[in-house]
Amino acid sequence: MNWMQLPPLSALRAFAAYVDTGSVQRAGEALNVSHPAISQQIRKLEDHLGLTLLDRSGRSATLTPEGRRLSEALTDGFGRIAERVSELTGAEAARPLHISTTPAFAANWLMPRVPEFRARHPEIDLMIDPNPALNDPVPGGLDLAIRYGAGTWDGFETELLERSGMAVVGAPSLIGDAVIDEPEQLRSFPWLQELGTTEATVWLTRHGVEAPDRGGMYLPGNLALDAARNGQGILVTARLWVQEDVRAGRLRVLFEDSAENGYFIVTAPGVSRPALRDFRRWLRRQATGGDET
Repeated sequence: MNWMQLPPLSALRAFAAYVDTGSVQRAGEALNVSHPAISQQIRKLEDHLGLTLLDRSGRSATLTPEGRRLSEALTDGFGRIAERVSELTGAEAARPLHISTTPAFAANWLMPRVPEFRARHPEIDLMIDPNPALNDPVPGGLDLAIRYGAGTWDGFETELLERSGMAVVGAPSLIGDAVIDEPEQLRSFPWLQELGTTEATVWLTRHGVEAPDRGGMYLPGNLALDAARNGQGILVTARLWVQEDVRAGRLRVLFEDSAENGYFIVTAPGVSRPALRDFRRWLRRQATGGDET
């Protein structure tokens, strides 16, 4: 039989509940409906099938041979469904929470805060992937990505976490006290760039600067920032990551774009599993400086 020709699920559940409990009253309690509703659903099922499932000739109803065969099929079918649902939801609950973000965000923002999340939620396993690639969240796979941009990624739910413009920075040991008024003046310096990103290239192109005279060096985000502090090159990075370095005099901000973009929480649309809801709520509280509720 085609599944679309099956009787209404509500009628099948009512009959299965009656078989399981032995009475319409207890079946109604199990399904949180009245016992007349159970009787009505069973009669609808009989009408749909054109069969008598209960022999009502005696003081108490008994299953007919057809009713017994159907009850065996329903017990087996609903049992297998319940087993598979338990298997699927159990596996999903046990799966680590998979987080993707850039190495710079992971090193400078996320990892210093993770111990606090682990203390609050020791039951949740985390898998943090510091990868600049724009991997997409998908059910059963990547749960959440933290991306830098304007928050416009079609097909995904986004929420601003931290707003930050981009800054071009260099260490005093590299640029000294030189007055740099034009981007073209930076051509003679070595450049640093986070692996997998194009911030430096895009910034130079946008400001009409040809390729630098000297070759660049490509590093993971946290190493690129360390290299900039050590005077190994000019770096284009989120202003958020260099605020302390600028205050301490380790880096100079040479140019800065407006803070129209920022880091966004990116998730797939639909119902989130509990671990993801906990982590997203924690991220939000960390960004606002409040306590998790």
